[in-house]
Amino acid sequence: MTTAPVSQGKNLLVEAKERHQAIELFKALAGHPERLAVESAERPVGLPPELARILTTVVEVMARGGSVTIGSLPEELTTTVAAEQLGISRPTLMKMIQNGEIPAHRKGTHHRLNLHDVLAFKRARLERQRQAFDELRALEDELDQT
Repeated sequence: MTTAPVSQGKNLLVEAKERHQAIELFKALAGHPERLAVESAERPVGLPPELARILTTVVEVMARGGSVTIGSLPEELTTTVAAEQLGISRPTLMKMIQNGEIPAHRKGTHHRLNLHDVLAFKRARLERQRQAFDELRALEDELDQT
C-alpha cells in the first residue's frame, strides 16, 4: 500500500478557444451539473454524480481562467501528507495525535493516519471555524445595534 501521493507530471495549458468552450459548457451545466454523460463511439455513458461534480468544478475553474490540480490520496497517509492536507505543520499534527485529537496507528516506528479520519477531522474543524465566525458576526451585529 502506498502512503504518499504519486505525481504523474501531466500539465495541460488551456488556450483561449478551450476557455471559451468551458464558459459555454459551464453556462449549459448551470442547472443540472449532476447529470453529465460522455458520448463514446457506441453510446452515451452517464457519469456517476461524484465524477460529474469533479468535472463540473474543473469546467468552472477553466471558465474563470483559474488552474486546477487533480489528484488522489491513498487510504493510509503519512504524517507529512496528512499535515499538508490539514494545512498544519507536522509537529502540530504529532501533538494532536499524542493528545488523541485525531486517530492514528503505528506501522513500525512511524505513525499512519486513515484518509477518512483526516478528511472527517478537516470537515469538523472547518465547521467549528464557520460557527465561530458566525458567532463573531452576531456579536458584532449586536454591538452595532447598541
